[in-house]
Order: sequence, then structure tokens, then C-alpha cells
Amino acid sequence: MMILGLVGWMEPVHGYDVRRELLSWSADKWANVQPGSIYHALRKLTDEGLLHEVSTEQVGARPARTTYGITEKGKAEFESLLRHGWWTLAPGPDPFMAAFSFLPGLPSEETAAALRNRATQLRAGVQQLESMSAADWSDGKPIYVKWMWERNIAMAEAEIAWCEKTATRISSHEGDWFSE
Repeated sequence: MMILGLVGWMEPVHGYDVRRELLSWSADKWANVQPGSIYHALRKLTDEGLLHEVSTEQVGARPARTTYGITEKGKAEFESLLRHGWWTLAPGPDPFMAAFSFLPGLPSEETAAALRNRATQLRAGVQQLESMSAADWSDGKPIYVKWMWERNIAMAEAEIAWCEKTATRISSHEGDWFSE
């Protein structure tokens, strides 16, 4: 969806520009779009008839650059994926939840420390997003990109509070889970 949407938005566009735009949104962190897979995805989407090659050019000794556009079939697929994304709640698997389900498997001091560490890592992510929102380069981005970052900040802040509260519960041996 991300690649189809950006090609449709920016067309005609080179793969490098798609990659740069996705990375500027930090999409590699929240949309499972890995920078190394973008060129492969562009070729695959072209093979499936969702994108088309507008042109290929080579400047000097540099590798040839292909410019892409979106097809009518690609627009329909993008709209379908977009609607699915808007109307479907589908949280991704988080290995933390699997680990937390075995809470008694490690010493309580370690699990409390791990939760506090998770909160520290989340705080670092919040600071990064706040810095990105305040940076001059974000002024050229659509306002809804900042809104996505606000959502991520709010979710991280809620998880930080939960991690700290749960770490305190574990440290104080609240409840009877630790005896199991």
C-alpha cells in the first residue's frame, strides 16, 4: 500500500525518491517497509501490472534509473488496501507480549528491570518523534504525517506509564503471580 500510494502521489517517480520519502516518514519503523526491499517491490508491482515503467535513463556511469507510474489496476488495488487499513483493527505481533505471558519464567528483579528498560527505549522514541516534528524539514510534509507521529507519541506514553506501573507491581510482589 505504501509504495503504490507514494508512486500514485509522486508519479512519475524514481525508486530512490520513493525510498527517500518512506525513510523520511520513518516508515521502516512502523509500516514494515524495509529500505532494501523497495526496489524489489517496485519490480514485483510492475510485473503484477499495478505499476508501469514510464522511462529508464542512464546518466554517465551511474546505474540506469527507472521512473514509475501507477496503473488503473494499481489505483484500484491501492484504494482497496487503503480502505482495509482504515476500517480494520489489526495490531501486529509483538514479541514482548509472548515474553510477558511467561512473566514468572524469569526472576522478578530482571522482569522489572526489563520493563523499566522498555520504558526508557520508548522515551527515546518519543524524543525522536518530538524532534522530528519540531524540525524544519518536516514543514514540507503533509500535516497528517505529524498527526501520525502524535499518535505514536501518545501510544508510547501510555505504554511507558503501563511499564512503570507494572515494574513497580513486580518489584513489590503485588498479587500472587510470583509464587506460581
